[in-house]
Amino acid sequence: QVQLVESGGGLVQAGGSLRLSCAASGSIYSINDMGWYRQAPGKQRELVAVITSDGNTNYADSVKGRAAISRDNAKNTVRLQMNSLKQEDTAVYYCNAELTTYSDFPQFLNYWGRGTQVTVSS
Repeated sequence: QVQLVESGGGLVQAGGSLRLSCAASGSIYSINDMGWYRQAPGKQRELVAVITSDGNTNYADSVKGRAAISRDNAKNTVRLQMNSLKQEDTAVYYCNAELTTYSDFPQFLNYWGRGTQVTVSS
């Protein structure tokens, strides 16, 4: 019913920038937090950035000052702009949303996208 679809990943040179987008679709009634996580090979999935429904943001220390998360509540989308990319930013980036559907309301559940690969070359 609910789908989160990421786009915008790819191969980027170190020092470059990219923008990831995620669109949530389906019978969505309301979305709380939306965020981006990443998982590098051999490592656990980690939070990159999260944004609440009223626009409050939180970032991992590793991306502070280099990342900006934003959302469009009317379109159920979230974006992540990342600048000054480093090789250690290489990972699969996953979109996450805590939301409820018309059938699940008032229960909020976590949904994940399938991920988009970001590779930063030297």
